[in-house]
Amino acid sequence: MITINSVLVIGGLGLIFGIILSYAGKKLKVEVNPKIESVRDALPGANCGGCGYTGCDPFAEAVVNNEAKPSGCPVGGDSTTEAICNILGIEPTTEAPKTAFVKCNGNCNVAPNKYDYYGIDDCNIAAQLAGDTPKICKHGCMGLGSCVKACEFDAIDIVDGVAIINKEKCVACGACTVVCPKLLIDIVPALSTIHVTCNSTDKGATVKKSCEVGCIGCKLCVKSCNFDAINVTKFLATIDYDKCKLCTLCVKKCPTGAIIHQKKLKVEVDEKPKAVKKAKVDKELASDEKPKAVKKTKVVKELVSDEKPKAVKKAKVDKELDSTSK
Repeated sequence: MITINSVLVIGGLGLIFGIILSYAGKKLKVEVNPKIESVRDALPGANCGGCGYTGCDPFAEAVVNNEAKPSGCPVGGDSTTEAICNILGIEPTTEAPKTAFVKCNGNCNVAPNKYDYYGIDDCNIAAQLAGDTPKICKHGCMGLGSCVKACEFDAIDIVDGVAIINKEKCVACGACTVVCPKLLIDIVPALSTIHVTCNSTDKGATVKKSCEVGCIGCKLCVKSCNFDAINVTKFLATIDYDKCKLCTLCVKKCPTGAIIHQKKLKVEVDEKPKAVKKAKVDKELASDEKPKAVKKTKVVKELVSDEKPKAVKKAKVDKELDSTSK
């Protein structure tokens, strides 16, 4: 009997608390704009922070509240922007594509080390050592791959001790810019091909001792530019991408090669060899057909030449028969 009463009491209390919680849930319910959930569903869900917010949820809320641009998601691209604009009932807006760029070209061949580093492959840990960095240049890429680990899109590789960005894979999320202890990585316009591959603010004499391709602050690039698109501050050249016309005069004038003109995307470069290869194959096929035609002509000619002696032989026999009959 006691057991039954205990069960009834506990069940009754559970029912009462359930009713109270249900009422409180409806009474204290916070209304959520359904557009926020729709925008959130339209986002790729990478939660990379490239939009400037901690994740996709706060970004979706900011977009609906007109605190962020619909084109603020670097991962989703134009398709995501268009979907968000359709949800909000506004005209789609597009922005020029961007990509990450490493401001260092000091690989193992041109930027010597002052000591050999044996430890954890992490730039932030190595930067805390007394020597600051294994390379003589304290501003250059350490090449230990912290940015590689931070990239969720496999868009960064370490080549000869320097981080290289794959523009085809990069979505400009900015995760690599945050983890780099040297602040070497910037987000730049993807269509810009002129870049300064140096981050050193040391004087020219110091730079020459630490790196063969570093910027020495000579200002020859500034004098050569007709569009006021390049400036030198603290012995380091910087490019104004809004003014740059890609004329490459600064590239030609730079005495150390610190300013580069990047090549086109690999996809565009690979198309030409394929066309050349196809033309070569077509040429070989044409050359193969030609000998066959020549060979056929030769055979016909031989057949004709064979027929002629037979006619001559027949005429000779007829002539001999006529002489005999006479």
